Amino acid sequence: SRVTEFILLGLSDRRELQLLFFTLFLLAYTMVLLGNLLIIVTVRTDPKLSSPMYFLLCNLSFIDICYTSVTAPRVLVALLSGHKAIAFEGCMAQLFFLHFMGSSEMFLLTVMAFDRYTAICRPLHYTAIMARRACWALVAACWAGGFIHSIVQTVLMLQLPFCGPNTIHSYFCDVPPIIRLACADTTLTEWLMASNSGLISLGCFLVLVASYALILAKVRARVSQGNWKALSTCASHVMVITLFFMPCIFTYLRPAGTLPTSKYICVIYTILSPMMNPLIYTLRSSEVKESMWRLWK
Repeated sequence: SRVTEFILLGLSDRRELQLLFFTLFLLAYTMVLLGNLLIIVTVRTDPKLSSPMYFLLCNLSFIDICYTSVTAPRVLVALLSGHKAIAFEGCMAQLFFLHFMGSSEMFLLTVMAFDRYTAICRPLHYTAIMARRACWALVAACWAGGFIHSIVQTVLMLQLPFCGPNTIHSYFCDVPPIIRLACADTTLTEWLMASNSGLISLGCFLVLVASYALILAKVRARVSQGNWKALSTCASHVMVITLFFMPCIFTYLRPAGTLPTSKYICVIYTILSPMMNPLIYTLRSSEVKESMWRLWK
């Protein structure tokens, strides 16, 4: 017999902790929605925020809203009602969109680092390199790369037989906890998935580190007020990638059966990082704060 539904155990079985987690998740999800929507509205309504950096920031905010909405609403319903079952098709759909949005965000953060590198290290060619058409092409490539990655992950998962236990030790459907439930030898599949998700996470992270290292070397060689301002912007990006990439690398850059993945670590890249993005970018950018103040007035 084939499993028709999975049981998501969530973060805790204790009712008092479930109410606490519900309050925290609701607050975090509300901040994600309001903060990122505010950034999108601000960038779209202020002509002064028409540079490629703010165009990419607007797309990042949109992805964060979609990415968090894949898991947060269902978690909130489960914590409030106690209903933990999810259909097999719904679980696979959640896995697909989780990796679709997550990998698209990784690629977009890499493009944002390239944008900062071009602005600081090649300022005379910045307008030509980061033209509007090029920005649209880069964003489209991010979405296309995320879609291809997610399709591969989902197809590999759908080929596995699930006929035994259906309890998932997490609050959402993801590759590591689900693959342990398969009724077959999953060694090859685990390595394929680790090389897919893990290498994408690690590769994007290394590209980001290399780009910021080049920016730091350039700023040290040519110190000016404009460069220190750009470096301040890069500092906010470093905070984002640290919160987002390190837990992903720890989770996906290894076969699922080697070490158990803590479901509390998953909170960092599914809830905390998207919640911090609006705060970091808003507080580190005087232009965005001034535009928000004008929008409020």
